[in-house]
Amino acid sequence: MKTVGMPRGLFYYYYYPWYKTFFNDLGARVILSSPTTRITIDQGINKAVDETCFPIKVYFGHVQELCQYDLDYLFVPRIVSIEARSYICPKFMGVPDMIRASFSSLPPLIDITIDLSRSQRSFKEELYKTGQLFSKSRRRIKAAEEHSSQELKYCQTIAAQGYTMAEAIDIWEGQELTSTWDSDLCIGVLGHGYSLYDQTISLDIIGRLRKMGCRVVLPEVLPGERVENEAATMPKRIFWTLGRKMVGSAFSMEKMPEIDGIIYVACFGCGPDSFIGEIIERKLKGKPYMMLVIDEHTGEGGLVTRLEAFCDMLRRRRRQKIEDNLPAYG
Repeated sequence: MKTVGMPRGLFYYYYYPWYKTFFNDLGARVILSSPTTRITIDQGINKAVDETCFPIKVYFGHVQELCQYDLDYLFVPRIVSIEARSYICPKFMGVPDMIRASFSSLPPLIDITIDLSRSQRSFKEELYKTGQLFSKSRRRIKAAEEHSSQELKYCQTIAAQGYTMAEAIDIWEGQELTSTWDSDLCIGVLGHGYSLYDQTISLDIIGRLRKMGCRVVLPEVLPGERVENEAATMPKRIFWTLGRKMVGSAFSMEKMPEIDGIIYVACFGCGPDSFIGEIIERKLKGKPYMMLVIDEHTGEGGLVTRLEAFCDMLRRRRRQKIEDNLPAYG
């Protein structure tokens, strides 16, 4: 049985069920790197160039771990676009080339190009070439693709119930998780999945908010059509897929009365985040908003202090509204 190594980073949090199902159906075994640790971060920093963003540095650390295993292939897709007329960050397009230049000994890379900006024909051809590494049957490759899409939709359905994509993947793989969190606040949390759902990169912001008595609303909970309609209110279309999703999610959350405030988690060195967060801050008028910028040097103490202060401010704001509505006679 052939083995395929898969780094636990970047678009793993969006498409891992698709990737794993596709390779498994073709008879390959997927070997996933371990969850991110400080060692993963340090290894990635040593391998990646300084100009890359934090999540890509972490991705390099996961590749470093997988290079220790006896793999037949290493899956490092070249992601250009995942939908029509939209694109992903240019740094993602160069990840396979950067990895080849940074590592002296690598297993053969599966650097399939994912570009759906114009049509799906080229992607289908790339997918078929990848499938031929494991099976010569075109029918089997097509069946694996269809099954992969079904499994991805099922995992997204789990996430729509209030779980993070990381938690949804765990449930999809058979783990039992509970979603009972005591809360008196509701906070919308935005951010790219590869930084927000990695507990080490984000310093477990979502878990900390839940422990502080907050129910967290994530972009995956919102209907996709509603997010797109809200993003379309901008005078110019945002052609970055994740940036448009963040803007549309923020505008949707602003109109949800149960949400008390919104937090945007951005990574230092991310070009689109540098002004997507600014756009959201300028446009939001009805909800308290806070932007958190994190990188490999972010301290846990300072982050916790800001989260606690934000939650205290929301609770005080809620009490103030109740007091303002009291009649003059008591």
